[in-house]
Amino acid sequence: MTLHANSLAYSENGRLLVPDSIHPLDNLLQLDPRGLLDAMRDSQRRDFLEMVADVEAPDSELHRLFAALRARAPAGNPLHDVALFRRGALAELFLDLHDHVMSHPVWLHPFFARVFEGRATLDQLRVFAVHYFNQIKNTRQCVAAAIGRFHGLMGLPYGPLNERISEITQISLAQLVADEYGVGSHAVADYPPLGHLLLAQTHIAMYRQFFEGLGIAPSDQDAALLPAVADNVLTQRLLAGDTAFSPLEALASVGLGMEWGVPEFFSLLLGGFIRVALREKLDLTPHHLEVFIAHVRYDVLHAISVMLVTSLHMRGDDDILAVKGACNTLMASRYWMMTELYQRVFGEPCPALADMNLEPRYRLRDRRIETALRDARREIPSEAVIGAEAWRASEKTPFVFV
Repeated sequence: MTLHANSLAYSENGRLLVPDSIHPLDNLLQLDPRGLLDAMRDSQRRDFLEMVADVEAPDSELHRLFAALRARAPAGNPLHDVALFRRGALAELFLDLHDHVMSHPVWLHPFFARVFEGRATLDQLRVFAVHYFNQIKNTRQCVAAAIGRFHGLMGLPYGPLNERISEITQISLAQLVADEYGVGSHAVADYPPLGHLLLAQTHIAMYRQFFEGLGIAPSDQDAALLPAVADNVLTQRLLAGDTAFSPLEALASVGLGMEWGVPEFFSLLLGGFIRVALREKLDLTPHHLEVFIAHVRYDVLHAISVMLVTSLHMRGDDDILAVKGACNTLMASRYWMMTELYQRVFGEPCPALADMNLEPRYRLRDRRIETALRDARREIPSEAVIGAEAWRASEKTPFVFV
């Protein structure tokens, strides 16, 4: 076995492999983009079905938690009808929603595929890093906005259990936010000093380590948003916080729509960064790539947690359509963002989602987000977005409608 100097890969029997500390698939660099997507999908299915088995096992902590909750629900309470309490229904619901999300074309966007194959220069990766940073900066606030949609005054149908179900949802989302900010839970006795708390290793801090590895000076790390990046940030914020969208849609957007695909496309990016680093003899280390390594691992756990609590808010086919619609909105917006990034980074045209023969199941059924996004653009200061005046005046949006 030959370990490469930057510890990102090693050679064994003529094959270039990746250590488990970098990625759970040691054959990451042996796969093509489709093969990687399939491997990540299969892994997520296994992980979730293990969780379902744990929920259904009488001696498990999860089973006891939800059994106690159900025991408090009087006869006729709609809580008895959610998938979580019907044997086999939770797995069926997950497999349907998971297939819907992970079959969307965004996860094999030409940008991800090109970078994964190593068909990018070091300078092109630097351009990407600076402009994608604006997405990293803003994602976590969307989760925080979604937490606020679940509260004691909201209209849940579970009577005396409304508050507890709302709180369980908040806990799941709060863990996502805590991981983004690099903080955990503390007892009063071991609560950290304020200085320690404010110096937590956030994902923004981790991303700046990536800049360090690429040789991007601190003065060059922050830039105005590309219009499509701004649209994606606004779409996330609107779905999570605008009352035009239901709490269930908010939950789906920051949970299923965000968390399920991230391990896959961050794996594509990670594989590409390793290839470029080896080719360019760049001293890129696991420290520099920590934000991508962490998302591959943590977001699998996030996705399972959020799927479980989302099921508590789904009681029929209309709710399934609402969840899929929210995910469709978010995935269309991400595709839009990656298309402009492709054009900016590589200086070449890239087809938009509207130029494809998009399956009907991924087309939006109403235009709430189109109206909300156009209105939101007008509220953004000109200096925040590149070409802001033309962006605000544009009638184009990321979405494809029925």
